[in-house]
Amino acid sequence: MKMTLMGGALASTLVLAAAAQAQEQTITAVHAFPETLIYTQSFLDFVEKVNAAGEGVIQIDVRGGPEAIGMFQQPDAVRNGVVDMVYTPGSFYAGALPEKDALVASNLTAIETRENGGTALIDEIHQEKMGVKYLGWFDSGVCYNLWTRDAPTLDEGGNLDVSGLKLRGNAVYNAFFTDYLGAQVIDLPTTDVYSALERGVVDATGWTQIGLIDLKWNEFLNYRIEPCFFSTDLGVIVNLETWEGLSDEAKTILQDQAIAHEAASVEALKAKRDADFAALDEQGMQVVELEGQARADYLAAAREKTWARMEEQMQQHPMGLENYDTLIGLFYDLEKAGE
Repeated sequence: MKMTLMGGALASTLVLAAAAQAQEQTITAVHAFPETLIYTQSFLDFVEKVNAAGEGVIQIDVRGGPEAIGMFQQPDAVRNGVVDMVYTPGSFYAGALPEKDALVASNLTAIETRENGGTALIDEIHQEKMGVKYLGWFDSGVCYNLWTRDAPTLDEGGNLDVSGLKLRGNAVYNAFFTDYLGAQVIDLPTTDVYSALERGVVDATGWTQIGLIDLKWNEFLNYRIEPCFFSTDLGVIVNLETWEGLSDEAKTILQDQAIAHEAASVEALKAKRDADFAALDEQGMQVVELEGQARADYLAAAREKTWARMEEQMQQHPMGLENYDTLIGLFYDLEKAGE
């Protein structure tokens, strides 16, 4: 009798466990950059938080980075359902969604744009234009610097002179580098920059305030030009059909963890920036500050050339300039910039 009861109880437990496991949903994910980079580590931290909070409900299965799917092919891969989730810069799919430049030129963090409705609007645009859910803007609040091998040249007015520089460019900052600085850029993906610096193909690059040491570019770059400009536009996008197929509980876990990580990553990367700058200073990194009108013009050009690019590209889309002014208002605070 006891054996029968014990056997029945065990069978019931196994059935319940199997049922719970069957209800757990799993989505696949890839990330744009190598696993060693700080930004990828931030995304993987988010994944760990989701998998802990979502046990029995939702799990993220990370399939790798650019070695799994090329970094520039990842946005189309999530759009087409090859993978469910991608962590990538918005600039990697600028052709489909030029509105991402609002984030590039932003002087706010994801905390502020989540509160003022900017992130919700970007999500709406992603869903309408690309068929993806914009889950969150991660690792915001970090801006870019121009980094050079040799001491930068300034003209009589203190403006940066980039003539003669072999400047690595990419889709994020080329409008600023070419239209304002007048640079002749060499477009290279992040994964090719180390060898390009090593071989002397380029001797300067734009890059964020953090990550230079992770990428080992500090072996070749000796000067950081201030002020910094732009903002990172790294975000998580999810195939819309996948998103809509998730349970309400799974959606809530993913969204709640994304919002929490937006805030946590701001603070974590500020600390990382301070640590990186201290380490670079100790290694002999020299800082060159633009001053006065030259500084103001430099910052204004970075912002306005990017907005001009966004306006031009938005005009080529069916939605036109429908959200142009609203996006600028939600992602840029002129008072905060001191203007």
